[in-house]
Amino acid sequence: MASEDLKSQLVKHIDEALAMEQNVLRMLDSMVTTTQDEDLREEIRLHKVETEGQIDRLQKRLDANDASPSMVREAGGIAQALMKSVLDAVRPEKAGRNARDGYATEHLEIASYQLLERIAQRAGDEETAEVARENRAEEESMAKTFERNWDKFADLSLEEAGVKV
Repeated sequence: MASEDLKSQLVKHIDEALAMEQNVLRMLDSMVTTTQDEDLREEIRLHKVETEGQIDRLQKRLDANDASPSMVREAGGIAQALMKSVLDAVRPEKAGRNARDGYATEHLEIASYQLLERIAQRAGDEETAEVARENRAEEESMAKTFERNWDKFADLSLEEAGVKV
């Protein structure tokens, strides 16, 4: 049985991961509306569905630990996502910047799940560790999607800027 301090830390990390994914869900909504390439838009839509599943799994782990999401973290994520949506609507070269932001976000998520997995293991919560591994695998897959498409993102970004190659 984990100490109360260890369990408290575990719950904090689950809560932070949940808030992060809720923020990412809003970012993905914005990316879907600003991505012109249909193949890329479909990849983002699919990852949005995965993200909804991640949120569900994390919420279940909070429930299993008799905890609820932090409203302060969630409110901060909402504000951040809204600001990004406004910026996305007015900034030029959306394809390249969306890809850059998405790629960086995927790696932040990967790191968060690496940490969550290890804290869960130390707390003796193998179910949360498994959720962290499953979520991380989906993030790694999406990061690879960005990696496979850098040439396309560069071309789209230049095209949006009116640069002929």
